[in-house]
This record gives sequence, structure tokens and C-alpha cells, in this order.
Amino acid sequence: MDRNQIHDKLTAIFRDVLDDDSIVLNDSTTADDVDGWDSLSHVNLLVAVEKRFAIRMSTREVKSMRNVGDFIALISQKLAQ
Repeated sequence: MDRNQIHDKLTAIFRDVLDDDSIVLNDSTTADDVDGWDSLSHVNLLVAVEKRFAIRMSTREVKSMRNVGDFIALISQKLAQ
């Protein structure tokens, strides 16, 4: 799966979990940029991503993510394993 496909699927997950079809993600997007992306929705996003991509992320990996670009890179890395 290429980076654009991951981005598209991640955007769909964000829109679904946060119930906002207007969400547009880019690599520098952070929780501060998206209404409703708080600590609880972050957990829900992580669970949805793990299910959708059939991957598991460690606490250390999750803590290392600073923006959506890091999120996409981690998903890509996990899918390549």
C-alpha cells in the first residue's frame, strides 16, 4: 500500500471517528488543528487504525508521533513488516 492510499484511508478513519466529513489532513496536521481530536478520540483513532490496517502499535511508537506525517510513516513501516 502506498503513502497516498494510507493517507486516504487515514482521512476516512478520522472523518468517521470524529464524525466530521470536512476534515482534511496533511503531514503537519496535529491534534491542535482538528476540532474534537482530544485524548479520548486519540485512543479511538488508534484503535480504529489498528483494526483497519491490521497492525499493532506500541505505546513507545504512539508517543513518538508528533503529527499525521509521523502517523502515516508508522503505519507504512508496520505494513512493510
